[in-house]
Amino acid sequence: MLYVISHEIIPETHRCGHQKKATFGLAMGLVIMLFLDVWLG
Repeated sequence: MLYVISHEIIPETHRCGHQKKATFGLAMGLVIMLFLDVWLG
């Protein structure tokens, strides 16, 4: 799933000039997902 997101969505946002926002959003989403996985067990 992560490959599909990084392969399809991230290049689209990088073409429009939103590289930093896209990368930050992906990183924050990953951190939140991992935190919830551990927290909700």
